[in-house]
Amino acid sequence: MMLCCPDLSGTRPVLISKASNLACPIDGEPLVFHEKQLVCKNGHSFDVARQGYVNLLPVQHKRSKEPGDSKEMVVARTEFLNSGFYTPVANKLTEILSSQLSNNHPDQQETSFLDAGCGEGYYLDFIYNKLEINNKKLNHANNTFSWIGLDISKPAIVSAAKRNNQISWIVGSNRQPPVLKNSVDIILCVFGFQHYPGFRKILKKGGRIILVEPGEGHLKELREIIYHDQKITDVTRSSLAGENGFQIVDNQPLLYKTKINNNEQIKNLLLMTPHFYRANKTGREVTLKLQEIEITVDMVFSVLENK
Repeated sequence: MMLCCPDLSGTRPVLISKASNLACPIDGEPLVFHEKQLVCKNGHSFDVARQGYVNLLPVQHKRSKEPGDSKEMVVARTEFLNSGFYTPVANKLTEILSSQLSNNHPDQQETSFLDAGCGEGYYLDFIYNKLEINNKKLNHANNTFSWIGLDISKPAIVSAAKRNNQISWIVGSNRQPPVLKNSVDIILCVFGFQHYPGFRKILKKGGRIILVEPGEGHLKELREIIYHDQKITDVTRSSLAGENGFQIVDNQPLLYKTKINNNEQIKNLLLMTPHFYRANKTGREVTLKLQEIEITVDMVFSVLENK
C-alpha cells in the first residue's frame, strides 16, 4: 500500500509510506494514514514530517536526549559511502538478499523488508534501486515490496528521507520496532545494534535476518595507527542468535583492499566509526593528518532464520 500527501512546495507528491505494517509504539495497534498523520484506533497520532519521515520513538523509549548518530557522523558517513568505497559491500548485500527472495513463493502478494539501523539510508536505497531494475528477473513481477528504514537517530532518518521518498523512513528503536507482529519477511542489519527479541517479535515464521558485521581484519591499517600496540577487535554478535531462537543458515565473507587518496574522506571514515571516540588523542591527531591510506575491508555476512 502506498500512501501520499502533497509536497509543501506544491510541485510533486511525497510518498509517505509503502508499508502497511507499521504499529503504534504505544499500544502496538496498526497505524493508518489520515490527514498527514499516522493514527491508531486508540487515537494515538504521529505527524508526518515535511521531509516525509515519521517519528515513532516515544520519549519513554529514549535513553538520551538525542540518541544515535549525530549530524556530524551522518554527514561524514553520507559523504564517504557516496564516494563508492563500500560499493562492493552494497553489491554483496544485494546479491545475498536476492538469493533469499528466490526462496519466496512466487504467488506471495507482499514481501516486507526492514533495515534495522538504516543510518542515512545508503544500503536500503541501493538495494531498492537494484531490485526495481531486476524485479522480473527475480520472478516477483506481481509481488509488492514493502520498504521500511528504521533508525534511532533523527538526523540519520532526515538524511535518509532525502535519498528515496518511496521508502518508509521511521525514527524508532530496534529494541521496540514500531512494526506489527509477524509481519516482516527480511530484516537487514548492517553494522546495526542487534536486538534479537525485538526482531523475533516482528519477523514471520521462517523470516530471515541478514547481518553484516566487521571481520577480524576490518580497517586494520587504520586501527594500527589509532591504537599503536593496543589490539582492538570487533566482536561479531551473530553467535548470540541460537539462544534467541535463530539458526544461522548461511555465512559469507567479503575481503578487499581500497585506497583513499583524500584527507577529507579519511576524516569522514574515522568520524563515522566508533574508533573516533575510542582513539586516544595522539592516535586521533595522527589519523586526521593522513593524506592517503590503503584500508582492508573485511565483512562477514550472516543469514539467520527465525525457527
